[in-house]
Amino acid sequence: MSRTPSSTAIPFAVASLGIGLFSIMDAVMKGLSIALGAYNAMLWRLIVGAVLGGLLFFIMEQPSPTRASMTLHVKRGTLAAFMALTFFWGIARVPLAEGIALSFIAPIITLYLAAVLLDEKISRHAIIASILGLAGVGVILAGRIGGEAYDEDAMWGIASIFVSAILYSYNLILQRQQAQISSPVEVVFFQNLVAGSTLMLAAPFLAVIPAASHWPDIVTSALLTMCSLGLLAWAYARAEAQVLVAVEYTAFVWAAIFGWIYFREEVTIATIIGTVLIVTGCLIASRAKPSKTVDHVETSAI
Repeated sequence: MSRTPSSTAIPFAVASLGIGLFSIMDAVMKGLSIALGAYNAMLWRLIVGAVLGGLLFFIMEQPSPTRASMTLHVKRGTLAAFMALTFFWGIARVPLAEGIALSFIAPIITLYLAAVLLDEKISRHAIIASILGLAGVGVILAGRIGGEAYDEDAMWGIASIFVSAILYSYNLILQRQQAQISSPVEVVFFQNLVAGSTLMLAAPFLAVIPAASHWPDIVTSALLTMCSLGLLAWAYARAEAQVLVAVEYTAFVWAAIFGWIYFREEVTIATIIGTVLIVTGCLIASRAKPSKTVDHVETSAI
């Protein structure tokens, strides 16, 4: 079954909203990671998310996940624990917008992983969109690197974000597969549960109960994550990964805004030029006509 550009417009818009909520969560989590450390910020957010997601899952009387669904939940949840931990550890050491820009290598990798793992043909629109997005990231990084010197801690932060980006590229593939066979509510609950359980293994050595002043931000970040995961699951069930992957680039726009609001991080001319290139790529991708949609996903392939 093929999809017309109009049929992908709504999933694209929903995915964009999901990324926007994720970006607000990134800003909240950066503050928490600075205050509590990345591990404790992630651990407590996931615990709250699992509790809230579990309540939603049982109140809505969702059916029990199939074996194939649980396999994907375990894979993606475990991956998400390390992906998020390395990302938030990194952005605690570099500006938020720059951290997001560095992570944009993930959607580029995903375009080609989708071709191999999901049997999606890479369209000309998707290639142009990825080139424009990558060019925008290059402009932003050139402006950042050329304008200031990095200390050793920041360099480790950059390396950590790159590790997260590699994990995230595979996460996007699992997200597409997961969305084909699981409801958004199911995805939200089990991702929080599995990722939280993974981090709990180190709790006897690293966990610290946060002060009362941090709990509003922890709950807020958990709610934002739940809403975002649900929106993205809905969108990825209705459009190909190569179409929605360009939505990831809009995160930079939000990161630039929230980085300035919460951390007074400067938005430079290079940032503006790069953002224009990125958004242009997103618009091209949103008008693409995918050549093939995967209606049945063989989860045993991964």
